[in-house]
Amino acid sequence: MKNVLYTLVLGLVLISCKEEKKTIEGYSDEKLDVTTSIYPANIAKVFDAHGGVDVWNAMQSLEFTMKKPDGDEVTLTNLKSRESLINMPNHTIGYDGKMVWLNSKTEEAYKGNPKFYYNLMFYFYAMPFILADDGIIYENVEALTFDGVKYPGIKISYESGVGESPEDEYILYYNPETYKMEWLGYTVTYFSKEKSKKWSFIKYSNWQTVKGLVLPETLTWYKVEDNLPVEVRNDLKFADIKLSKTKAKAKRFTKPETGKIAE
Repeated sequence: MKNVLYTLVLGLVLISCKEEKKTIEGYSDEKLDVTTSIYPANIAKVFDAHGGVDVWNAMQSLEFTMKKPDGDEVTLTNLKSRESLINMPNHTIGYDGKMVWLNSKTEEAYKGNPKFYYNLMFYFYAMPFILADDGIIYENVEALTFDGVKYPGIKISYESGVGESPEDEYILYYNPETYKMEWLGYTVTYFSKEKSKKWSFIKYSNWQTVKGLVLPETLTWYKVEDNLPVEVRNDLKFADIKLSKTKAKAKRFTKPETGKIAE
């Protein structure tokens, strides 16, 4: 009877539409932990090749440093609430969970858009795990062929109302042998608020393992012709990667008195 109950319950769990861990109680005090998944098999293998979604979900904060010609840029993000802090040589951008703010350390004006930039590099760096968020639609697409290698593609789009730019689209291209992510194709719709047919491409390389997760050291942007990557445009190096199971304190993301709310 106990085996029959377990089989029935397991069948129900496998139909579940969310990835979750469930504790199932039988007639005894014994508890069974059952993990189920909503992810298509190919992207699930990509997640596993990078350390696994369970390991990622156990982390609460991520910090990384981007090496830039005008000085280091350090980004700290609380992974669940997505509060963000970006320290640059002349400016600091923060998101406290409700508003984006900018604090200038010098008289030099910030040339970018803080509301567009505050989570941009975090999204790019946290691939592929950022593509395990809720509200995502997965679709297999034509492979990307580059230097004689065919990289299978998984297109990612968002359900209506998810995030600030639900019209954004991504294509994750993975190595057919290792299942590691190799390329990211993406569109930008933040400014137009409409779907775009213009694709940009980033190549991911020089993987490093941090707290059991396989993360990139180098992101390389490519020049694009006919919506395909053709040659290197520039790259960014990421260093001092810090993953923690402890959430960064909220006060670190609070706007200072000299800061201004980004419009």
